[in-house]
Amino acid sequence: MSGFSLDFNDVFEGSVEDGNYEVVVNRCSEDATPGGAEYIEFDLIIRNDVQQKHQNQHIFHKVWKSKDTGKYNMRMFNTIGKACQLQNGKSYGSLEELMKDFEFKTAIVNVKNEESEYNGKTYNNLNVKFWEKSKIDGPLNHQFKDKGNASAPAASKDDLPF
Repeated sequence: MSGFSLDFNDVFEGSVEDGNYEVVVNRCSEDATPGGAEYIEFDLIIRNDVQQKHQNQHIFHKVWKSKDTGKYNMRMFNTIGKACQLQNGKSYGSLEELMKDFEFKTAIVNVKNEESEYNGKTYNNLNVKFWEKSKIDGPLNHQFKDKGNASAPAASKDDLPF
């Protein structure tokens, strides 16, 4: 192996500390636990085009389907959609369309490291406590590291300066 060098600005820093972070929604998808509990997972990346700790680290936020109703709480999607500046009142033909609309949108999330207990086991979780609109104006300049997993949306001819 030759032709490489170390870059100590690109290291794993351990867990994300409690606080507010400018993030970009990398992916939004529906999944289920092995026990069948359904949820939508937001894969958030702490933006690297904003000066902040933990750049490029992922935060995973789940919105769970209610066991009682078998439906998602739309208030959660409205809250996240408002923070991500989706269009108010927009109609979606499917849940997949809504999830796709969240991708590559920016927001601020407040996170807290918390312990929880389930079936007698204690877990440490990084939980999103609230969402708000990004304070960064202008286009997203985050550089995605894993080109095979996510890529910025393609620019339209209206976005080009020529």
